[in-house]
Amino acid sequence: MEIKKTPKADLERDISLNFLMGMVIALAILFVGFELGEEDIQIATDSGMTAVIDEEEIDMTVQNEPPPPPPEPEVIKEPDILEIVEDEVKVEDLQIASSEDDASQKQVDTYVPPVEEEEEEIDENFVFVTVEKMPEFPGGDAALLKWIGEHINYPTIAAENGIQGRVACTFTVNADGSVSDVVVVRPVDPNLDKEALRVLKMVPKFKPGEQRGKPVRVKYSVPVRFRLQQ
Repeated sequence: MEIKKTPKADLERDISLNFLMGMVIALAILFVGFELGEEDIQIATDSGMTAVIDEEEIDMTVQNEPPPPPPEPEVIKEPDILEIVEDEVKVEDLQIASSEDDASQKQVDTYVPPVEEEEEEIDENFVFVTVEKMPEFPGGDAALLKWIGEHINYPTIAAENGIQGRVACTFTVNADGSVSDVVVVRPVDPNLDKEALRVLKMVPKFKPGEQRGKPVRVKYSVPVRFRLQQ
């Protein structure tokens, strides 16, 4: 047998309606609570003492600025007292050193001008043995020996006697290149020596020797060789 419920006994039907009514009531209570809270705050605020100030009742007061301080009295500096020295009293001289004096003295102490060495004058008559630039025959020593061989004459007496050898001679090459002071320093035979002197006195001019860039007299030595052909 099936049990049937009457609509009045069905409680589940009104659940949603009851829930909505409960929410409405709760919200109403909460809203009323908020309203009461704001009113209390307003009442508490209004209960304080307030004062209404009318702007016309305020007296305008002007603050007087304090007067400026009086100026400090000007201090008058007394002039230095000058001592008058009598004529009989001797005043010692004071030497005042300035920066310019120190600079000039320092410059004198530090700067020493170079000492120019005076060149010794060369005696024109002095004969040098060696110089910076020796005399030179045009074409060199080989050209000089060739010239002597072309101009020498073999003495007949020395040739007949079979005399031969090398005569060492010296001469001076002057500043103008000419030859002078021909001397036999190692003789062989009087005839050969005489012929060697004759030929050397006719030697053409040399290119003169130089010392310190100036032409000078220089001693020159040359051998004159006599040899018989066999």
